[in-house]
Amino acid sequence: MKIPCNIFLVTILFSISGKAQDNNLIADGAELQLVADGFEFTEGPAADSQGNVYFTDQPNNRIHKWSVEDNKINVFMEDAGRANGLYFDADNNLYAAADKHSEIWMINSNKEVSVLLGGFRGQRFNGPNDLWIAPDGGIFFTDPFYKRDYWKHTEQPIKEQRVYYLTPNRKGLFIAAEDLVKPNGIIGTVDGKTLYVADIEDNKTWKYSIGKDGKLEDKTLFTELGSDGMTIDEQGNLYLTGDGVTVFNPKGEKILHIPVDKEWTANVTFGGKENKTLFITAMDSLYSLEMNVSGR
Repeated sequence: MKIPCNIFLVTILFSISGKAQDNNLIADGAELQLVADGFEFTEGPAADSQGNVYFTDQPNNRIHKWSVEDNKINVFMEDAGRANGLYFDADNNLYAAADKHSEIWMINSNKEVSVLLGGFRGQRFNGPNDLWIAPDGGIFFTDPFYKRDYWKHTEQPIKEQRVYYLTPNRKGLFIAAEDLVKPNGIIGTVDGKTLYVADIEDNKTWKYSIGKDGKLEDKTLFTELGSDGMTIDEQGNLYLTGDGVTVFNPKGEKILHIPVDKEWTANVTFGGKENKTLFITAMDSLYSLEMNVSGR
């Protein structure tokens, strides 16, 4: 993700509004904690089945792992394809939107990489950014264009910045949505029936029904706020990033804002032993916050 030029630094104290307290999402007495800093730009947090959290430092081309056992961070993978968004499947394979060559990767437990996709109908993808794996194994991913200094090309390969769908058997690749300006963050509900897509340039987040064979239907404006990455909790609340973390209930009502004293928050996920720790990637840092709700 490239930070929009109109984002500016705001120093803000961590506080919770009365309405947020009524929702009781944050654990009693919990405060935002700095887990680690010193990175260049953190992105793509995703938790495995044990609650370990993996995240990317895209400019340094690494994937890091935070361990639930000792609270330490180690490099999981060097030369990580300039990975951005990450997501785990039910078999604990790690998937990555690896935009060095505009690919979708699967990384198994032995750190062996399989390149699943690199383009659509003979054209290179613009730059896969974020992805979500549905309960049936199908993959939705966003393909915006952010010009990278490590690419040889400078023009956008595909005119439309789309959402794509890769079928569970990995044999079919389809356009899921292309009526967006710049789709970025993406997440779906645990029942596999609803997909949220953030259009970061249009500053909107859209809600779709997922129909047969991954077809997106009933596009509805969820909120007039875009996002970089996003996650969802067990209650169906949606967590958007950019200016701290803003939480909306399933009706699209804002119920909480978590300030983060950084210029930009890129992404967010739940992890930890009970899946009740919210992890936030923000510029050069990784933060955590204990919650009363768990991730999906």
